[in-house]
Amino acid sequence: MTLLSERLLLRLWVDSDAEALYQHASDPDVGPRAGWPPHQSVDESREVIRSVFHNATTWAIVERESGEVIGAMGYGPSCDCHLPSLPGEPTVGYWVAKPFWNRGYCTEALNLMLEHMRQCTSIASVVSGHFVDNPASGRVMEKCGFRATGEECFDESLYGGKGRPIRVLRLILNNHNNANHK
Repeated sequence: MTLLSERLLLRLWVDSDAEALYQHASDPDVGPRAGWPPHQSVDESREVIRSVFHNATTWAIVERESGEVIGAMGYGPSCDCHLPSLPGEPTVGYWVAKPFWNRGYCTEALNLMLEHMRQCTSIASVVSGHFVDNPASGRVMEKCGFRATGEECFDESLYGGKGRPIRVLRLILNNHNNANHK
């Protein structure tokens, strides 16, 4: 499945994306902000594509003009995070490479994925979170309609998570399905 916006394409990951993934995911300023360690090799990036990214709800974010893979976007069951999710409520996660920060790409990609979820799924709501020392990620969620729940949690299983609070946000996608999440 491929999703298109004005500047971006969301498509499934393929093995040949490993070098581009490594180029961006090895940057020490990228992964730790999202809770994962910088990649150490192209082989590690290829393994992430084959395992973590190998599903129908995790996409490569591709800049349409250049064709370059610039990040990842997806949703799924808890993503091994310890966010306080409701029954059946998936967790949303995303990142873009540092050269593409502050250009609206995350917001555009997240809105694209959320619209797809509204049109093609019966998911009522999604949850996400960001380390409080990474407020830019929270601003992306808020621009896309997420609202802070007032909760914070800690997830020491995330890279760099020890002692770093996570601010929890939720988005109601399909109001007609809310009865499923009481």
